[in-house]
Amino acid sequence: MPDTAPFSAVPPIFTDAPKSVSFKKLRKRLARNALQVIDTYGLVDRSAAKRPKWLVCLSGGKDSYGLLSVLLDLQWQGALPVDLLACNLDQEQPGFPKHVLPEWLDQVGVDYRIETEDTYSIVTDKVSENSTYCALCSRLRRGILYRIAREEGCDAIVLGHHRDDALETFMMNLVHGGRMAAMPPKLLNDAGDVMVLRPLITCSEDDLEKFSKAMQFPIIPCNLCGSQDGLQRVAMKQMLDDWETRKPGVRQVMAHALATVRPSHLHDPRIFDFAALAPGDKGESDDGVPF
Repeated sequence: MPDTAPFSAVPPIFTDAPKSVSFKKLRKRLARNALQVIDTYGLVDRSAAKRPKWLVCLSGGKDSYGLLSVLLDLQWQGALPVDLLACNLDQEQPGFPKHVLPEWLDQVGVDYRIETEDTYSIVTDKVSENSTYCALCSRLRRGILYRIAREEGCDAIVLGHHRDDALETFMMNLVHGGRMAAMPPKLLNDAGDVMVLRPLITCSEDDLEKFSKAMQFPIIPCNLCGSQDGLQRVAMKQMLDDWETRKPGVRQVMAHALATVRPSHLHDPRIFDFAALAPGDKGESDDGVPF
């Protein structure tokens, strides 16, 4: 994996960034983790004749700001041969500060597209007051972003989900959905024409929070789902926080588990052919399992 370039070369987005050693280490760690995901999971075909184009989703939250910054950093260093187009979906939420993102994007010199679609009215009309908006909002937003990606000639939609998001999703699926699934670093949409990429999937939320504060991003709060209490994801986050307090580092151990799967030690015959297993085949150890 190529290392990141010396930090004397500063992309425009980092012009006013802190000069402290701790921030430089944080910036390098985020870039290194993202680059490792990009190379490990093949997010970029470096041998492709046509230069890829990514639609980078920018909500105005800390994670999406961090995503765009890290990608610009890698692009500046020559480690990411991709054209980037930032995209914000203005969902017509009451009080949404429409000027914030265009002003910031102009300031840092990033190509962008602002799409206005009144999904807020649809969601609030269709979903009862005591229910959560997340599922419907996500479906509407996903469809719009796929359309924009096609219109702009983008090969992929890039999202700012991080390690903690993946773990919370895994726990939600395990506890509420009865299945083992998290957030994939790379996914082909059901139409088969647009990739969904998550370069920050191994980065911790704590690192992104520190990065956001240091960079002084103009954060836009979410009034649709972030203000609703009692969500399953909030409960999973609280549970993981409790585990982290009791066993520091447990999130990283769990994240490692997502990339270290033994199909033969699970119970799904679709991913391991138990019926065909017979004496004379290559065996394996049963370490860590009570006998």
